[in-house]
Amino acid sequence: MSDETEKRKKRPRRTGGRRIKRDDLKKGIYVLPNLLTTLALISGFFSVISSISGHYIHAVWAIFISVLFDSMDGKVARLTHTESEFGVQYDSLADLISFGMAPGILMYQWALIPYERLGWLGAALYVMCAALRLARFNVQVSSVDKKYFLGIPSPGAALVNASTVLFFINMGVSVEYWRFFLLLLMYVTGLLMVSNIKYFSFKDLDVSQRRPVNVLVLIILVAILIATKPEIMLFTVFSMYALSGPLGYFYMVLTGRTREFEELEAEEQIG
Repeated sequence: MSDETEKRKKRPRRTGGRRIKRDDLKKGIYVLPNLLTTLALISGFFSVISSISGHYIHAVWAIFISVLFDSMDGKVARLTHTESEFGVQYDSLADLISFGMAPGILMYQWALIPYERLGWLGAALYVMCAALRLARFNVQVSSVDKKYFLGIPSPGAALVNASTVLFFINMGVSVEYWRFFLLLLMYVTGLLMVSNIKYFSFKDLDVSQRRPVNVLVLIILVAILIATKPEIMLFTVFSMYALSGPLGYFYMVLTGRTREFEELEAEEQIG
């Protein structure tokens, strides 16, 4: 056996730039947070199956349910002190299915098939950008400002596309006159995921802290509006969030306040 082979055997295994001890691999996984991640993955897969079967409303709500489970698994892991590197990597793989493949196939099956090659390339670009977005997030998670995401998060992009389908179907809007807009939406949301445009993460919002009564009233009013006309309100809310990044960036450019943005971009390149 050569010396090079011996050295290769002694080298520690690495995942995501971190060393993994052999003993850690034998300890197993935390069930509760990874169960929630699995439910998010199953919801994403169900959305794919529903899109292929032509049940587009089912596909849309499956993506919403997937977002719900995805928002819970990390919080449960932190509350129960069951965070792990395995959970981080598993969550990213599940997100690629739920927020990359599922909305990509949904939009392609529902509206983009007539564009043939241009249509499936748009869906493919979206899925590729979702994968790049998730990989970049994992690499930079410890080096960027927690208040902001660089690029729209993959669940946000998925919700923009899913709420658009919900709005068009429930409001009886004909797809025929809007196919080019929907194709453009796929390209734009995909590219926004890998952009360096800042989006609020809302991670600094702590609902356990004391807030004015008006805040509670506002939350209740928003919930009532969403429950009354979900197809309109969800589409409006997520579209506004998608637009908030580019509008905020152009405002910074116009007011000359781009220094903070350039510092974030430099951190991204170092990461």
